[in-house]
Amino acid sequence: MKKLKKITAAALALTMLAGAAGCTNYETGSEKVYSYDEAVKELNAFNDSIKTDTVKPKLDIYQSETTTRALADISTFPITVEGGGQINIEVAAATEMSSAAPDDWMNVVAKNFNDSGAQVGGKTVSVTIRKITSGEVLTYMTEGDYKPDVYAPSNDAWGEMLAAKGVNTIKLADRIAGNTAGILMEKNTYNTFVEKYGEVTLANVLEASLAGDLTFAYTNPYTSSTGLNILTGMLSAFDSANPLSDAAQQKLLEYQQQSPPVAYTTGVLREQAGKGIIKAMVMEEQAYRNTPELKDYVYTPEGIRHDHPVYTFDYVSEEKRQAAQLFTEFCKNAESQALADQKGFNLHNDYQSRPSGLDGAGYLAAQKIWKQNKDGGQPIIAVFIADISGSMAGAPINALKESLLSSSGYIGSDNYIGLVSYSDKVHINLPIAAFDDEQRAYFSGSVKALDIEGNTATYDAVLIALKLLMDKKEEVPNAKLMLFLLSDGEQNRGYSLDRVAPIVGGLKIPVYSIGYNLDVNSNAATELKRLSGINEATLINATSDDIVNHLRNLFNVEL
Repeated sequence: MKKLKKITAAALALTMLAGAAGCTNYETGSEKVYSYDEAVKELNAFNDSIKTDTVKPKLDIYQSETTTRALADISTFPITVEGGGQINIEVAAATEMSSAAPDDWMNVVAKNFNDSGAQVGGKTVSVTIRKITSGEVLTYMTEGDYKPDVYAPSNDAWGEMLAAKGVNTIKLADRIAGNTAGILMEKNTYNTFVEKYGEVTLANVLEASLAGDLTFAYTNPYTSSTGLNILTGMLSAFDSANPLSDAAQQKLLEYQQQSPPVAYTTGVLREQAGKGIIKAMVMEEQAYRNTPELKDYVYTPEGIRHDHPVYTFDYVSEEKRQAAQLFTEFCKNAESQALADQKGFNLHNDYQSRPSGLDGAGYLAAQKIWKQNKDGGQPIIAVFIADISGSMAGAPINALKESLLSSSGYIGSDNYIGLVSYSDKVHINLPIAAFDDEQRAYFSGSVKALDIEGNTATYDAVLIALKLLMDKKEEVPNAKLMLFLLSDGEQNRGYSLDRVAPIVGGLKIPVYSIGYNLDVNSNAATELKRLSGINEATLINATSDDIVNHLRNLFNVEL
């Protein structure tokens, strides 16, 4: 199958769900939202007029071959600096220093180093920088075959976790760019909090959250260093003697029952906070300093420091280790550190880490505890909606099938999954059921059987899928509901988004849009983004071959 192009838009995000009925701000402005009861009544009325049939699901007895947990090729994480020396080392660098300006400190330093004429044994030395989250490096090194020469994560936890996974690390530096993680609050929220709870500490934030006085957003601890830092800090606050105790886990479960869903990265939270959507959240200090929209927020450091240690590995050759040491020292020189100051690093140098008391194995255990408790004991009911209209022919429909099959291995068996497809009419390909081995096999068979036909009644399919969710919730009343719409966005039949949006808003069900063959400036992209924005979900641009990675991380967060 043809690989699709590099992702160009939209990070995965889960932030706060929309508020009460009335008016809400979508991408195109303020629109009416039905109350919950009004939305249910309208949904039932609409469904009576939509052409729908039920397809006999096909059991795929070979599904284990296609639904194994898959990682996209490492090339889906971009090279931001390319080295050309006789000795070239690849550095897996945290995204806050390997992205676009102002988050490009290591990129600039690497270019300066490559121009410096550094040598080892008479051979020229250079570095290549790969932009990749600290958590993804752990995943790709332990579950894939990725072997970077150097690893520069946000904090020490990732190095300890690699060691706990059996990767022999060699630490070259404790710090190359100082940073902290912490708690960010909008000023009015901060003032109200301090008046009632005193000092901003993680323990006090958790107390306020459990009391219903504060909504605190944090990030996915499988990918985000800040999320992992704050998660382990939470567990330590719940039980300082044993952060992994049953008592700590029970408290985390109670917290998760009323907290907003987690976001994929702190960059996502930064964007949402800049829009005024979130009032209290985790954040790295460098990100905070580089976001003018956050000037009305107050930052308080918390947890362990994010000083960007540097590691190499025992499989790296001696001359490459020497090259890695040269680059590490170059990162620490006066010119590089002055640049780090300009890029928002090296602040709060007096802050001392507040460790959670966990080692590498403990951090790994904390991730598993979070995954078990992230939904507060609530199962997920989800429906995937697949666009099979004519415009999806070729690469888009093939990519849709591949991404669903490859990433479905990350969906837990304690969730409930269904599949709907559509062209002119809507097909129920797989009724919602617990995602056990049998349902997983039927899901695989149903996905493989999808075939192109007709026009595009996107929002008819959304309405049918919403009705399936609402009907299933009567059987599982404590469940969380969500939709995944996989489409090129070119709706030309059936109900319009204007008719459907108030229902989606009233039901408060997030709709994650995955856009294929998508021009980010098109009306189709605008509509999909607007649909996902109703309840603060996200649009994923699937004109990329790393859609599996994005879905994998989304399923880690949600399913």
